[in-house]
Amino acid sequence: MSANISKKRKRGSDDSDEVTLQVSAATQSQAGPLLASFPAIQPPKSTPFRVYLRKGKEAPEDTLLVGETDTVEFVSTDEAQTAAAGCSYLVGVYDKRTKTTTLRPAPLHILSRQVKALKRLKPIQVSTEERMKQRNLLGETFGTKKAKAAIRAQERNRVDIDAMQGVAGHLQERIEENTGSLPTQGISASATIEAVLTGYVLAEEAKAVADSSRLIPPYDEGATRADDVYKLHSIVPEAEFNALSISRLKSASNSRERISALPYSRSNWINQHINLLFSAPKPNKTLLKMLLYISAMFAFKNASRLVNDKPALQERLKDVPSIVVDGLLSRFTETSRDNKSTKITPQTETMLLSYMFALCLRVDDYATDTTLLAKDLSMAVTKVNPIFKSLGCKIESLSSNDLKQLGLPDSAADTKRAVLKVPLEFPKPRVRRAGR
Repeated sequence: MSANISKKRKRGSDDSDEVTLQVSAATQSQAGPLLASFPAIQPPKSTPFRVYLRKGKEAPEDTLLVGETDTVEFVSTDEAQTAAAGCSYLVGVYDKRTKTTTLRPAPLHILSRQVKALKRLKPIQVSTEERMKQRNLLGETFGTKKAKAAIRAQERNRVDIDAMQGVAGHLQERIEENTGSLPTQGISASATIEAVLTGYVLAEEAKAVADSSRLIPPYDEGATRADDVYKLHSIVPEAEFNALSISRLKSASNSRERISALPYSRSNWINQHINLLFSAPKPNKTLLKMLLYISAMFAFKNASRLVNDKPALQERLKDVPSIVVDGLLSRFTETSRDNKSTKITPQTETMLLSYMFALCLRVDDYATDTTLLAKDLSMAVTKVNPIFKSLGCKIESLSSNDLKQLGLPDSAADTKRAVLKVPLEFPKPRVRRAGR
């Protein structure tokens, strides 16, 4: 049976031109037209397709449309049910003999494709090590300076488990000898060795992460002398150091002129050392350049608001060579991803101070008055001391022998100083107790 929906007639025409619309009364189980959508590859028009009814289903929405060419298979997916939710599709079939257009339901099928040659290939299983290599490659290409340093430190400190297997036998013998008289807990020696090796690897990785996150100059952990821990040109690049000129300091006729020739003239720590050097018959040129660079770092920190305006910054630091200004900007500032803004972040400021303090230690024979520096920087000494500790220093009072070696008066024993000692030891991270 068919149900008439409406009749349309052209103006001025007779009854022979009228068209009848009707909805098909075919049952859902009967086959009918289908709508197919191919989001990717369009199959040739000659591609044969077959319709299959899912097992235990009867509705047209539960059919499966399948077609194939010599190289590609097309199969309908479940996405069509989501895409057709809340709507239905109809296809009109016009019969010229009866002048009737019959509207029949047409379920939508969204087809995916599968290349036959690749159908039996299984995806390659990616190991954890391979995934780490790829991640490190991305980090080396697109990561920040801090991220790249962490990757390189992790690579340097990676422990080769396979290489350590050679000592497994010796470890097992020692463990069995030393634990033979102890009650057993059902843990084998091999499991103990694996735990030892795993713990060693985790400790090494934790140490590598901690070392890479230190905002300090490059250092030699195995140094036997304080002079060898932080090399001068690992703090100040050689090109920048050579660009510094001390001619104005040497040509000045008095202390006031020398102090005014410095990039930053309001540091009592620097001024005292300048006066001390020129009290000698022949001032040490290397120490003068180090003090000049420390003064430039003071001035750079004081002009932190101008780091996004290089001409204005260079004008403020007009007596500082441009190569030094460029070096300070590249090491102690961060630039946004769109390269539109440059600023000194808390991390880069800490790094600037740690590099500055490493130079101060060299000038002070590795025993620096942190209270005096804190006043010059308008910082609390409780903020300055942790940075010296991060360099491997101990905050302590000097003994009488130390005072004599450094040429300091006995009254200096009342002032605690940051003392760099070897072998180098960094502060251990605090471990919070459970429940606190």
